[in-house]
Amino acid sequence: MSPTSQPKFDLSLIILNFNAQFWLKKTLESLEEFYLNQTKLKVEVIVVDNHSLDDSVTLVKKNFKWVRLIESPENNGFAAGNNLALKEVRGRYCMLLNNDLQFTQKSNLDQLVQFLDKNSKVGVVTPKLVLPTGDLDWACHRGEPSPWASLTYFFGLEKLWPANPNFGQYHLTFKNLNEVHLIDACSGAALMLRTSALDRVGLLDEQFFMYAEDLDWCRRFRDAAYQIVFFPTVEIIHHKYKSGIKSNSKATVLKTHQFFYDTMLQYYDKYYRQQYPEIFRELLKLFIFMKKGGV
Repeated sequence: MSPTSQPKFDLSLIILNFNAQFWLKKTLESLEEFYLNQTKLKVEVIVVDNHSLDDSVTLVKKNFKWVRLIESPENNGFAAGNNLALKEVRGRYCMLLNNDLQFTQKSNLDQLVQFLDKNSKVGVVTPKLVLPTGDLDWACHRGEPSPWASLTYFFGLEKLWPANPNFGQYHLTFKNLNEVHLIDACSGAALMLRTSALDRVGLLDEQFFMYAEDLDWCRRFRDAAYQIVFFPTVEIIHHKYKSGIKSNSKATVLKTHQFFYDTMLQYYDKYYRQQYPEIFRELLKLFIFMKKGGV
């Protein structure tokens, strides 16, 4: 269904899954208990299975008949998988959710919907993501990863002077985490957006197989004059790095590690390469090579 078509739901929730049957089950159970059973909004839940090799598809079909299941014939990555659902969403708003989230009494997504209803300039809103330890998952509270912001982060200057706007740009550590405020980007693990904005912004960029597609998307939302907002009174637990746990061999972990750093160069090429001398890119490549372990 086209984003411009008449919506049938208030909210479309999209959960991408790959080899994470154990965590997908927990996510769907907590979503149902703490949100779906409480809300009065019309909500559809879409699970996109990225060609899992475990019993994820069987699990959804057997135990979660209220889920709309999309089975991808192959795993083309985070962006491509989510795009399969984004092309068919039927809600006024839609939200990307990781398959390793845990909803609680604090996870009332209605507050995010109501906020978007009242603030037409906001294109994306994110809840506060916390780790099981209770610490903030800083990926949900990001600045634009400019070369300077990245440099200060990777060289530890953000940790030394988190309250200084000059050094805390990567995670906007100088902002009040207890208040609703503007940010530059958030994590695709829990990202609610205005569906109608897709006409102007477009879908996720599939050149990013894994990582940075959320940063790129938020950048494009801002370029289209939409605001990105951090909304801390809604909170979801993120069991980070648990997706695809059964397939986490050393080879898979290494490949994931490499994806993280490879996307840094992709993002730089897309937005910054024309602004800096080519020698800067060569230094970035050397830095990435070293961070990847010289492999």
